Amino acid sequence: MNPPPLLPRQAAAPDDGGAPASTVEDRRHVVRRRWITAIIILLLVGVPAGYLAISAHQSRQSGRDKAATVGAAKVRTAWPSAVQRSIYEVPIPMMASLVGYLETNNWHTSRLYTQFSLTPRELDTFLADIGTSKDKLTPGVSISERDAKVAGWSWSPKHTWYGITLDAKNPRPTRDVTVDLTKPGNPRVYVVSTAVP
Repeated sequence: MNPPPLLPRQAAAPDDGGAPASTVEDRRHVVRRRWITAIIILLLVGVPAGYLAISAHQSRQSGRDKAATVGAAKVRTAWPSAVQRSIYEVPIPMMASLVGYLETNNWHTSRLYTQFSLTPRELDTFLADIGTSKDKLTPGVSISERDAKVAGWSWSPKHTWYGITLDAKNPRPTRDVTVDLTKPGNPRVYVVSTAVP
């Protein structure tokens, strides 16, 4: 007699005591994997977005600062940069006080308006550095009304004004220099340097 054929073993039904489809440990693993995935996605999206937001803010702030500088309507209290002083040939002595400037630019001309106070000796040095001297100054204001209006300067008739215009061929700038000698011990200098590109 032949033995009965062997049938493949079937898995026991769940209610027969077989293993459940998932365990509590498996659920924890799934939850952890989902959290890690969410954190990775958040970092991949959030970090670049945050960087872009910070960059945009800094760019806007920088633009506002530049606009404030370019859009300035009058001379403001600050030192022009060394590059500006070199381009416009305005060698402000390092010991000068109450320094202010304004730079304007358009397609035809660029101007640097500067003002500062000096000692009499520093005034002599400044005038020598720009190629002139106190003896060559003439009574009156050498700066035009238009330039004075742009810079916010006014020339009181009660003050003692002396000036000179130093012409130069392009690309060197032409400089109008006016000095307030009302207080001889504390002269105040006003310069408009005009460069044509």
